[in-house]
Amino acid sequence: MNAAQDVGASPPWVRRPVSLVDAVTVELVDRIVRGVHPAGSPLPPEPALCQAFSVSRPVIREAVKMLQEKGLVQVRQGSGTTVTSSAMWNMLDQHVLAASIAEDVTLGVLDDVVVTRRLLESDMAHVAAQLAPPEVVARLGSHVDQMDSLVDDPSSYQEIDRAFHDLIMQSSSNRIARAVVRALESQVIHTSRYMGRTERALCVASNRGHRQIYERIAAHDATGAAEAMFTHITEAWLVRREAGSPGRLER
Repeated sequence: MNAAQDVGASPPWVRRPVSLVDAVTVELVDRIVRGVHPAGSPLPPEPALCQAFSVSRPVIREAVKMLQEKGLVQVRQGSGTTVTSSAMWNMLDQHVLAASIAEDVTLGVLDDVVVTRRLLESDMAHVAAQLAPPEVVARLGSHVDQMDSLVDDPSSYQEIDRAFHDLIMQSSSNRIARAVVRALESQVIHTSRYMGRTERALCVASNRGHRQIYERIAAHDATGAAEAMFTHITEAWLVRREAGSPGRLER
């Protein structure tokens, strides 16, 4: 078997991508996450990758540079390019996270997304209960009332749901925590394994959690707001997960 055959067949591009570098990078990320190129193994040499993807050496070099930035490979002078262990990967990177979610049959990656969300959002709710001015509290209450009227329209409900959470995050003034949550959410809101079922009863139950969060913030009960947020995010995921209660979520 020659080097070109070893890296697998060229992907069946439906049309020529706008960016060949991005397209090759995404495919290589997927192959590394799937274990086609396992941790500790050398990435196939440039000529083999050029032939496999039908692209030039500059394209491959830029793609490898992007893989390095994502933490998937390590480039050493004289030693070539080596695939790193998953502990080195940048899980906030959209391509790495998407490929990891797709490959993870245990839902452990999504469990970690939820654990991270509830940790950060609980703290932000705690701060928001102390800092949110009356006009923000009023907007939160309006969002909750609006969601009550949208339980039969899951798509619109989810839009206001995200606005409710984002308003709390903004009120906390923690821009870094908000950025992390938004980065994670942007990668999973279109994933059916994360979003789960969209039934009226689930929207009704979800909004009970929102109302409890709002009431604790309105009462300036920081501890209560944090606990309500923690419970809401956990319970909403367990319902969507439909596979029992994983130990990763227990506290």
